Amino acid sequence: MFPSLFVILLSVSWKSSSTLAYPSEGFLRCLSLHFANPTSISKLVYTQRNSSFSSVLKSSAQNFRFTTPSTPAPLFIITPLQPSHIQAAIYCSRIHGLHVRTRSGGHDFEGLSYTTANYIVPFVVIDLVNLRSVQVDVEKATAWVESGATIGELYYGIAQKSRTLAFPAGLFYTVGVGGQFSGGGYGPLFRKYGLAADNVIDARLIDAKGRILDRKSMGEDLFWAIRGGGGGSFGIVLAWKLKLVAVPAIVTVFTVSKTLEQNATKLVHRWQSIAHKFPKELLMSIFISSVKSSEADKKITIKANFSSMFLGSIDELVPLMEERFPEFGLVRDDCLEMSWVEAILSTQGGVQLETLLERHQKTGVSQTFFKAKFDCVKQPIPEMGLEGLWPMFYEEEAKMANIFLVAYGGKMDEIPESEIPFPHRAGIIYSIIYVVDWDENENKNSKRFLNWIRRVYDYMTPYVSNSPREAYVNYKDLQIGSNNMFSCKGSYAQAKIWGRKYFKNNFDRLVYVKTKVDPENFFRHEQSIPPLSCF
Repeated sequence: MFPSLFVILLSVSWKSSSTLAYPSEGFLRCLSLHFANPTSISKLVYTQRNSSFSSVLKSSAQNFRFTTPSTPAPLFIITPLQPSHIQAAIYCSRIHGLHVRTRSGGHDFEGLSYTTANYIVPFVVIDLVNLRSVQVDVEKATAWVESGATIGELYYGIAQKSRTLAFPAGLFYTVGVGGQFSGGGYGPLFRKYGLAADNVIDARLIDAKGRILDRKSMGEDLFWAIRGGGGGSFGIVLAWKLKLVAVPAIVTVFTVSKTLEQNATKLVHRWQSIAHKFPKELLMSIFISSVKSSEADKKITIKANFSSMFLGSIDELVPLMEERFPEFGLVRDDCLEMSWVEAILSTQGGVQLETLLERHQKTGVSQTFFKAKFDCVKQPIPEMGLEGLWPMFYEEEAKMANIFLVAYGGKMDEIPESEIPFPHRAGIIYSIIYVVDWDENENKNSKRFLNWIRRVYDYMTPYVSNSPREAYVNYKDLQIGSNNMFSCKGSYAQAKIWGRKYFKNNFDRLVYVKTKVDPENFFRHEQSIPPLSCF
């Protein structure tokens, strides 16, 4: 029973009202009874009075909006070393009425992997940071990766074994694999090989009953749901078995910047009509932001960075671009040849392979307070539509805003919408990610920035997908709807509002799977899949 340990833990438990003291005490006592090695609890469980609590909570939080003193914090953070620790945390959370948040890399855009939008929901965070092994089998071209690993750690593990094997996951190497694979996961290779989730061939998951299941024992419905249905709805995935993909020893990259004065509008307009038709080996994306025209004056203009990764040589790419996109004017001096993994590093300022092991990215990704939104485009936006968008980037709120255009097509056109829950496939020519950042000293006026991105989103309505206006579950957006966390009444109708945007017709199958595997809705958050029993 280890009573002395329990007393020590209880003495640093949650400092709150007496109404919430009982779940705190009971939860700790429960863990002490169910941990295989109860003496390890003090090293793996953090309470709000623990001196390390705040640093552990913020350790992988990527959006500072959800690290302020007013942000709801968990009663406990559990950092398991083995599956039995997770099983104990699930069991004890169930019997003491605590919600569970599961964190892999901390990149949830709305912070739902480590906080809640509801101030009176008592919850714990299970942080998978200690479960991050990567095992690569070069002969079979497969890998097992634990959910606490980052994309960078996965890429590093593959690169250590082979120069010509890769995996089609994301670009930003600090993102956790657990969250990305759960929502789909696209990156530089997705036009050639599809999403990360399209290339998952097995998984190990702990369900609401605490059982450890693999693909065979969980069944094809649940295996389908966890590959693109979003995290936090069906259980906690411990590890993923991946089908690795072939890449050439040398790939080619380029980044070429064009301002409005350099014909950026016409080039972006032309790109819309051709980028999704390029060979699968070529991904060409555009990063758009506002910049000063020159250091000499204060005039603001728009800059479009055209970036590309091509699975081939410079000698192959330059003629291809001359044929397909002659207006762009690509020349050999714009291009660099390198390995696939070096290309990932180059896009974010990294040089050494060991950079991939860093869990906190220094460049290339928002590390401030930010809000993001997503759209799918099915028809080219007319030049007039683009010209109407640019002035919004001259506003004060947009000084750290950007939009990212990612070409689709290729393999994405070939995979049916219902293959996995991620439905954004044939017919989409590119996606848009809108991001607005702001500094800590501006956070007291955060509504200005939230209003700005909402106005941009509203402006884009005529030019993007509709019925539904599609969204991507890995770019969570509570502005499109959320669940009622306290009542089952009407929950399906509420969830359907955002669920159709994320999953289209796959939403109902996700609800069916949820009802079968978690009818009591233990795994839930503001945008989790509801069971049928909740309407």
